Amino acid sequence: MRKPGRNDACWCGSGKKYKKCHIDFDERIEEIEAEGHIVPDHSLLKTPAQIEKIKESAKINIAVLDYVAAHIKAGISTAEIDRWVYDVTTKMGGIPAPLNYEGFPKSVCTSINNEVCHGIPSEDIILKDGDIVNVDVSTILDGYFSDSSRMFCIGEVSEDKRRLVEVAKQALQDGLKEVKPWGFLGDMAQAINDYVKSNGYSVVREVGGHGIGLEFHEDPWVSYVTERGTEMLMAPGLCFTIEPMINMGKPDIFTDEDNGWTIYTKDGSPSAQWEIQVLVTEDGYEIISY
Repeated sequence: MRKPGRNDACWCGSGKKYKKCHIDFDERIEEIEAEGHIVPDHSLLKTPAQIEKIKESAKINIAVLDYVAAHIKAGISTAEIDRWVYDVTTKMGGIPAPLNYEGFPKSVCTSINNEVCHGIPSEDIILKDGDIVNVDVSTILDGYFSDSSRMFCIGEVSEDKRRLVEVAKQALQDGLKEVKPWGFLGDMAQAINDYVKSNGYSVVREVGGHGIGLEFHEDPWVSYVTERGTEMLMAPGLCFTIEPMINMGKPDIFTDEDNGWTIYTKDGSPSAQWEIQVLVTEDGYEIISY
């Protein structure tokens, strides 16, 4: 971690001298690193000015998902959802982050039933009664990123699918309770994994959350199957997604060979995921996007 001189301006942008601002904070991080833990550097810790910009991006992200929630129903295509996302995002001054990201062809991911994530919207995919679908929205505004997703039950959904969706949502909430300054990402992961397993489901291992704010995907990569006391230190200013992917069956997955994006459960069982973007604060957490 590269530190300013004691009388230099603090790296956080407060305008205060370093010795009057973050010097004790940095020394605490160094002590934790010396104990063998993974710690964030300054580039991963968002300043107050950056946080305000990220929140403005998140306002659009939330508004887009609210619009989807108000209009989604059986009989519409996932391509129609993609048009809603593009139109609402751009009218509010934003850019859909997935569009053309590493070749992704659409503005949103729509993942249905046994699709774990990265489902590509299509005119040929029509939502039908009994489907569960994850709509994953990500937004850029003035170079700042936000990201969250919600599950939707279409029409009359079977009890087992509905329970999966509810357990996935509660798993996220159980993980969120563990987001505390000076704790570790593994604290959250174990809480999620324990709750999911206690309900007879499994957590996807290979796909996780990520840091976000100044880029779409930043460090750290966020697992939901690791142990308490491991993974990166949750220092105030760290901003990341909580988005465990919960399978009704086994955790094994595979990627569509034709489009190179869509991930499915290997055993064909349904999968559910909710995603929020969270900021670690001095006294807990703040939900940025949901």
